[in-house]
Amino acid sequence: MTLSIPEIVEKTREGLAKVTGLELSTTLGATKEERGWKVSVEMIEKHSIPDQMDILAVYEAILDDAGNLIEFNRKGLRKRVDTEEIEREI
Repeated sequence: MTLSIPEIVEKTREGLAKVTGLELSTTLGATKEERGWKVSVEMIEKHSIPDQMDILAVYEAILDDAGNLIEFNRKGLRKRVDTEEIEREI
């Protein structure tokens, strides 16, 4: 049975929370690739006061077509307050 993108994202979120023990922040993206589904999410590595100083980690997960987590890697860390500026082409 083929899973929809929302189902793949939900399985990723549940799987990463379970294996890392971290709280989910947001889903960044999902794409279908040759090996399966690649999904990127942000997880809260460390809560801080104020919230803007929370440490967030970007995790990339690979799931097979059945939604089984087959690989995951932490790709980077940032403070919640740190944002990337998106350049627009004019």
